[in-house]
This record gives sequence, C-alpha cells and structure tokens, in this order.
Amino acid sequence: MTESSTNGSHEDLGDLTFEQALKRLDSTVEALESGGLSLEESTRLYEEGIGLARLCSEALASAELRITRIRTAHGEQMRFLAESPADYEATDC
Repeated sequence: MTESSTNGSHEDLGDLTFEQALKRLDSTVEALESGGLSLEESTRLYEEGIGLARLCSEALASAELRITRIRTAHGEQMRFLAESPADYEATDC
C-alpha cells in the first residue's frame, strides 16, 4: 500500500454522504468477516472501515448538535404547543 493510495481513499471518504458511508462500511465489514483476503487487503479494508466509522460518527454528532440547537431555539414554541387548551381556560375568581 502506498501513501498516495491511503491519502486518496481518505479524500474519497470526505465526499461521501452519511448514507453512502454507512453502506460502504457495511460492505467493508462483510468483506472482512467473509475472510479469504490477503493480510494487505484486510489491513487496507480495516483502515478504510475505521475512517468510515469515524465519518459516520461525526455526521451523527453533527446532526445531534443541529437538532439540539433547533430544539433550544424553538423550545419555547414547542412548550406552548404541547400544553393543552384547558391550560388557558378562564377560571372563576
């Protein structure tokens, strides 16, 4: 394995969507689990799998942060929507 092929695969990974990376990770795991690969190919696939797992993890963390920010920004509106209309009925004083 040459350094340029390693760098090239890492550059390719950055262009993948979450769904593409997850599908490729699944294929990589299947290939490793099936066996019959050379040590060199197994090592290359393992390294690629680690990169794909990191990419998926970062994408999920980014989505979670975005959702948290949305919920925080709109949390007050969501609280009002969740309250029942009975909460706003006039009471006898």
